[in-house]
Amino acid sequence: MKKLLLIGLVVGLNAAAIAQPGWNWPEDVDKAKEKNALYVDAVKSDQFARAVEPHQWLLDNCPDLNESLYINGAKIYEGLEEKETDPAKQLAYQEKALQMYDDRIKYFGDEPNVLNRKAFRAYKFYKGNRDKYQELMDLFDKTFEMNGVNTLDNNLVAYMDVVRRYKLGGGSITDEEVIDKYGKISDVISEKEAQKSNPKYERYQENVDKLLTATVDVNCEFIEGKLVPKMNETQDPKMAKKVFQLMLSAKCTDSPAFVEAGELVYKSEPSYGMAKVLGIKLASAGETDKAAEYYDAAIEMSDDNLQKAEIYMNKAQMFASKGQKAAARTNARKALSYDPSMSDAYTMIGNLYMQSYNDCREGVSKVADRLVFIAAYNQYQKAGNVDGMAKAKEQFPSISEIFELGLTEGQSMTVGCWINETVVLERRPN
Repeated sequence: MKKLLLIGLVVGLNAAAIAQPGWNWPEDVDKAKEKNALYVDAVKSDQFARAVEPHQWLLDNCPDLNESLYINGAKIYEGLEEKETDPAKQLAYQEKALQMYDDRIKYFGDEPNVLNRKAFRAYKFYKGNRDKYQELMDLFDKTFEMNGVNTLDNNLVAYMDVVRRYKLGGGSITDEEVIDKYGKISDVISEKEAQKSNPKYERYQENVDKLLTATVDVNCEFIEGKLVPKMNETQDPKMAKKVFQLMLSAKCTDSPAFVEAGELVYKSEPSYGMAKVLGIKLASAGETDKAAEYYDAAIEMSDDNLQKAEIYMNKAQMFASKGQKAAARTNARKALSYDPSMSDAYTMIGNLYMQSYNDCREGVSKVADRLVFIAAYNQYQKAGNVDGMAKAKEQFPSISEIFELGLTEGQSMTVGCWINETVVLERRPN
């Protein structure tokens, strides 16, 4: 009776071990546990060569034992590869390590996640092996397709480098296909940055841009001939963003297509930065009304006083270049309301006043006509613009002109015309 109870207890314990959650022990559970303990202990102490035999026994006899069998298996062969100096043996270890990722997928699924990890390891192994570039390209294409925005950060720049190596190594890929992959990578970087702002994503994009220009000759002619027609046909914001970024990188910002791309992007994703860029480009093209709309939108979208001041100053410069002095001054003053330290705004108003002598001159009183220069001087003084102050003062009315009209230095006088300010009468230096 006792013997039967003992047998029952052993069977029960083995059944419990076999039924352990997450583990699929084989019939010879004791030997499997022994092999598992041996190889795990070897891995923990970085004795990878000692881990091979018991680990391989488990692979042969219970390949679905546990996912850790393949996670640790990759560690074993990656560790052996790292210490190996013989190229042939290195390659064998590399292939065995990568096989661990494939078998992990075979028995335990989770393909997107495992491919994500396999891809970067394969890149580290094979980036200097031209014979493996096709395999690398296929692996990264599949990894990126399955993971999208969940692609590991380490794989973003690596993917573009794989494209570069594949293309320059004679791989079957067109310039347009390179651009397409570049666009997908850039989109993912942009999405990741939108989810979690981090300076590293800006560095990633810079590196991806550099790799692109090292892969294909991305000049203005290429962009306008190959990509702009596709953008115009599809009106796709993602395509437009790609064109915009490439034109910026290739210094094609004077092309009308740069603004067209920017407007498509802005329509899909309104932002302060894009509104500002479009305002600047349209202003330089003489499209004042349209530029003003984008400038106003930029101001509306910003909560930063310095940004608002900058845009108002851009508007002021635009109106000044068109000879719209009153509008220019209005916007310069608005800039100062958000940033009182903006000395350029005071200088601009001073310049507007200096340029108004002929516009405002009535020819009745030399003193009244020259009050514009005193008004200009006051603005230059606020700006701390010593040169401007000196030039304005040279144009003040003379002492004789003041006396002839029975006026007195120090009295208040109003500058007419569009300026409409009160100034204190001063004479120019002798």
